[in-house]
Amino acid sequence: MRFIDLSAPIVASPSDTPDVLRTGIEFSDHQEGAEAIKTLFGVGGELLRDGEGWANEFFTRFGTHNSTHVDSPYHYNSTIEGEPAETIDMLPLEWFVNPGVVLDFDGRSDGEVIDVPDVEAALETTGHDLKPLDIVLVRTGCDRWIDSVEYMAHGPGVSGAATQWLYDKGVRVMGIDAWGWDRPLWMQAQVAIESGERGVFWQAHQMDLAYSQIERLVNLDQLPAAGFTVSCLPLRIVGGSGAPARVIAMLDES
Repeated sequence: MRFIDLSAPIVASPSDTPDVLRTGIEFSDHQEGAEAIKTLFGVGGELLRDGEGWANEFFTRFGTHNSTHVDSPYHYNSTIEGEPAETIDMLPLEWFVNPGVVLDFDGRSDGEVIDVPDVEAALETTGHDLKPLDIVLVRTGCDRWIDSVEYMAHGPGVSGAATQWLYDKGVRVMGIDAWGWDRPLWMQAQVAIESGERGVFWQAHQMDLAYSQIERLVNLDQLPAAGFTVSCLPLRIVGGSGAPARVIAMLDES
């Protein structure tokens, strides 16, 4: 079996990154670990291998949506279909390890809408018979921007209707290698403000559907269209609107 990592690396953000997008990490080395051990337990460095204690790292700022992550329905709205929306710790684990299929939209323009006919045509080219709980991954090629603040400004986006179509097929986890599942937010914001219409901004998110999105994937170009399994188990953050996940694809090469 071959494993392909679909998760972006977690690194400290550049200094000019806006706070809402920033990830901060502090690293504590083995010497600092030795000092902590002496303080906590009275064990001096002479009693430790090479005089070293533990290494450790601390997130000084890390949003649950700042890396490759899984959204819960609670992220979209407080209620879904008239009931309290489920948080990430409440979702069934059965959603998150399932056969995957890649719908290839690489080369689509920024802001282009991926609608129902597009999804149907892309699925047909895969030759995959979509089944309930299959994990659908949308490839846009936008992971080439993932190390840049510009990442959030690029990419096409999946329409609300296409999201509904996948949901009606029994899909409960949908992923994308762009910053978000919807069209870039700055584009949706312009249209929403100019039109004054509710349901334009963050359209696919707020479709009143109990499903999960995986956002900020990488390496979808390394996958076949189908014939692999996706594991995208999120961290069990109680009450969380989402959680980081180590997303991998497993290909049986026997």
